[in-house]
Amino acid sequence: MTDRQDSPSGEDALIARYFRPIATDPGAFGLGDDAAILKAQGEDIVVTTDAIVEGVHFLSEDPPDTVARKALRVNLSDLAAKGAAPAGFVLTLALRTVDDTWLAAFARGLGEDAARSGCPLLGGDTVSMPGPLTISITAFGRVPPGRMVHRSGAKPGDRVVVTGTIGDAALGLDIIRDGALAAVLADDAAARQMLAGRYRLPQPRNALAKAVRDHASAAIDVSDGLAGDLAKLCAASGVSAAIDIESVPLSAAAATLLVRGAVSLDAIVSGGDDYEILCAIPENRFEVFAQEAGEAGVAVSSIGTIIAGSSGPKFLDAQGSEIALERLSYSHF
Repeated sequence: MTDRQDSPSGEDALIARYFRPIATDPGAFGLGDDAAILKAQGEDIVVTTDAIVEGVHFLSEDPPDTVARKALRVNLSDLAAKGAAPAGFVLTLALRTVDDTWLAAFARGLGEDAARSGCPLLGGDTVSMPGPLTISITAFGRVPPGRMVHRSGAKPGDRVVVTGTIGDAALGLDIIRDGALAAVLADDAAARQMLAGRYRLPQPRNALAKAVRDHASAAIDVSDGLAGDLAKLCAASGVSAAIDIESVPLSAAAATLLVRGAVSLDAIVSGGDDYEILCAIPENRFEVFAQEAGEAGVAVSSIGTIIAGSSGPKFLDAQGSEIALERLSYSHF
């Protein structure tokens, strides 16, 4: 995202107008160079990247400021699950057309979230393309040397813990699309608004990053669905898990839809876009982890146990019988 003063162009003007004002970190050089500097301070630098695509991760009618916030927040969620503090990000923006009204709102939302999260814009690129609007962000975080939390590391006996509530975003997408769930909740505007908000505006749990770093043996953010992402963590750790399905935390709106038979457990535990943290916490660390989570204002729920084995995680009902899930997670392919 370089603004070359010697060869002014439409791209240069776009960058100067919308993105230079929010690139306030000294290492960004006002977006006037071909690269930025992220100063190392004795920590390890954690790098993550995620793209969001129109029609897949957001809808064309979504407010542009929420699109910008989601693009950054899904990357902040990855950093949180690694126990990393945000350090900065670079942006690639692929546009069909230049819409000044849309770009102004997008840049405003991006700048506000960057400032709030302490994750400044450092640079990037803008391109024109005929396909769907695509926003790709690569984010950088800091952890003390050797302290990044991996997917691997979970041990039998660890508790399986998840933040927040599960399944809301997938339900919210149906609401936004005026699907069947919108009719079921026709008399509850607050529930519809909450679920739609969970899809459009993830709440990355960066306030919990230090507690995850200090206490978790393994962690992953829930982006493709609780069941599928737990399976990834277990596979990386060479273990399995037993999950009490009734302990999976649900919002009041999701619980209502489940009771009314409008959604299945499959939809809740396999729906994507939750952006909660799923982690394995040793039993002797859980109490202090839960205390620190409370101090950070993040709700956590113990939903099961890591067990020995190489099979996929088991989801058990109240009688201890295994529930067969039709699918584990959202997949792009």
